[in-house]
Amino acid sequence: MSKWDLLLANVTNFLREEGEATIEVVAYAEAVNYYIGDQSLPENLIDLVDFVACANALGAWKVEPQQLPDFVRVVPSGVVEIARKQLEGYAYIRP
Repeated sequence: MSKWDLLLANVTNFLREEGEATIEVVAYAEAVNYYIGDQSLPENLIDLVDFVACANALGAWKVEPQQLPDFVRVVPSGVVEIARKQLEGYAYIRP
């Protein structure tokens, strides 16, 4: 099972238990490539989860923001986004 498969399973299971949860998936480093790969995100999660990509990682991997699906939000720095969310009370769960 890939890390993305594990991540999506964790998100699905979390939402099954805590349906009102606010979930943000932040892809940074090479993980940003998942958004432009052959895999597709489960349709049922697209409206329930905030999918985010790190602009620094996009640049490092030569991925243009226009290559991303419309529902993916780009932030300047993935690690800063994670740190800010933790300060807001979010938990950081890594697959």
